[in-house]
Amino acid sequence: MMLLKSKAFICIGLLAVMFASCESNLKDVQMMNAVAFSPAGQSEDVNLKYTDSGELKAILESPLMLDFSNLDYGFNEFPKGVHVTMLDENGNKTFIESDYAISYNKTQLIDLQGNVKITSHDGKRLETQQLYYDQKNEWFYTEKNFKFTDEDGRYYEGPGIDFNKDFSIINAQQNSGEGNVDNIE
Repeated sequence: MMLLKSKAFICIGLLAVMFASCESNLKDVQMMNAVAFSPAGQSEDVNLKYTDSGELKAILESPLMLDFSNLDYGFNEFPKGVHVTMLDENGNKTFIESDYAISYNKTQLIDLQGNVKITSHDGKRLETQQLYYDQKNEWFYTEKNFKFTDEDGRYYEGPGIDFNKDFSIINAQQNSGEGNVDNIE
């Protein structure tokens, strides 16, 4: 009987050691993944100015930027949000804000998330929870619900919209709205 208890104790001890070593291996694997997905750099209180042919085109401000350019599909992450000021050729400003943003280097696509707001120099305003910006084509789009308000206070809302950077071309998938009909002839 004593021999049976002794063998059981040894088996339990071996199992405990084996599980402890598995947990250690799991922690090692998790650490390897964490190291492989660490940012190459981190910047605080970011104030970036984008120029083209010597002209100021945009100003990006953020409390924190994480640089993941060390990855095959590099990107910059703004986990504490962004405030962007875009300037057109006449110096008119459009303001963009979001709680979170990620900018993909190769595709030149920016993903804005959380309380996204765009306000143009002439009073147009768009609000949504997620919005993509294609920098190459200067085009915004979302499949999420949005609310667009024009300079006269008329608005429409619905799921899915795409538009150019100055709101002169707008395509909405489905929408409803409210506005003043006194000016309709």
